[in-house]
Amino acid sequence: MGQQASTPQPGKQLQVIGAGLSRTGTASFSAALAHPLDGPVYHGGTQTTLGDPIEIKSWIQIIKLWCSALPEEKETKSALAMMKERLDGYVAVTDAPGAQFTPELLSLYPDAIVICTVRDPIAWDKSMGQTAGLATMWFLSFVLLPLPGMRHFTTYIKALTAQWLRVYGKDWPSIELYHQHIAWLKKVVPEDRLVFFDVKDGWEPLCRALRKDVPDIPFPRVNDSAAIERVAQYHVRRGLLQWAVAIGAVAIGAGCVFWVGRV
Repeated sequence: MGQQASTPQPGKQLQVIGAGLSRTGTASFSAALAHPLDGPVYHGGTQTTLGDPIEIKSWIQIIKLWCSALPEEKETKSALAMMKERLDGYVAVTDAPGAQFTPELLSLYPDAIVICTVRDPIAWDKSMGQTAGLATMWFLSFVLLPLPGMRHFTTYIKALTAQWLRVYGKDWPSIELYHQHIAWLKKVVPEDRLVFFDVKDGWEPLCRALRKDVPDIPFPRVNDSAAIERVAQYHVRRGLLQWAVAIGAVAIGAGCVFWVGRV
C-alpha cells in the first residue's frame, strides 16, 4: 500500500499469485515484481484504497458471494468470474484479499507460481495490530462517507474479517494465525509451485524463483507503515474537507433563507 494504483495492460496474463499476508513487505514485493514480469501488479491494499471505486465495491461483492456459498454453487462461480475480470491485464496479484483466495486463484491461473512473502512473526503481529486498530477507528464510517470509493471502506473491512473467519477460523491477527497461514498454504498449494520469499533478501532469490534475469536497478524498498499512515491521513483529510464544504453550503443556504425571509 502507499503507491499509485496500477492500470491493467490488455494482453497481460497473471504469472504470480502473491500469497503473503498483509504487512509482510507486499508493497515492496509488488513494486519489485513489475520489473522482471514487465507489467502491472495488482496490490490489493493500494487498488482498493487508491483505485477507482469499482475496485473496493467489486471485492466486497466477491467476498460476500464466496463466503455465502459452497465451492460448487453458482455464487462461488460468479465470485470467481468477477475475480478474473478484476485481475485481467495484470501480471501478478498481491496482498489481501488475494492472499486468502490462493486456492481459487490457482484454479483460475493454473500456470501461475505462488510466492508467499514472509517476515519475523513477532514483528508482523505487532505491525498488523497497529494496522487493524487504524482500520477500525470508530469515526471512519462518518468521515469517509462523502468519498465515492472509501465510503465503503468499513464494509470492506467487515468483508475481510468474514473471509479470515472462513479461511482461518479467526478474525484478528496473531502469531498463531501467521503460522496457520503458512501451514494452510503448504496444504492447498503443490510443493513445487510454492515459494517463500523475504523482501530483505532482494533480487537474487526472487528472480531465481521467477526464472528471470536480475534487473539492473536497486530492489524497491517501500515502508508499509509510513505508506499506510499517509494513505489514511490523505483520505481523512479529503473526507473532512468534503464535510466542511457540505456544512458550509448548508450554512450559506440557511443564511440566505433567513435574510430573504426578513426582506
